[in-house]
Amino acid sequence: MTIDVGGTYFLGAGSICRIAAAAAVLCAPLLAGGCTSTGANSSAPTALAEGPKDTGSYPNLNIRPQVAAKQLSKEETAAKLGELKADEQAQLAKGGGAKPAANTAALNTLARTHGDDTLKQIEGKCDPALDPNCN
Repeated sequence: MTIDVGGTYFLGAGSICRIAAAAAVLCAPLLAGGCTSTGANSSAPTALAEGPKDTGSYPNLNIRPQVAAKQLSKEETAAKLGELKADEQAQLAKGGGAKPAANTAALNTLARTHGDDTLKQIEGKCDPALDPNCN
């Protein structure tokens, strides 16, 4: 926008805020008019007056969703849990549970020395006793 003196005037923050406030005041009645109706039956919402209705649009929160499967009763739940516990006990009786290590001292020694032995092999300082392919 050019002013009489020849300078260019850019809109400042104050000007933009005043324009936005004026637009809000002028457009508010127009926007609110779309939300109201003057029909004779407008005293109750449509869902309460006519009940739930399938409009074909997604999602329609007025219609209760179909249940995917029948829910288990407390007795059925207890019976299924009892079956699972019996299967667990049968597996443990067959030896399917975790077994303790037979020789924990040997495993602890292996854990302490394994890292150092592996590093020696990687770095080329292999031990012929550990690696028969060592040069």
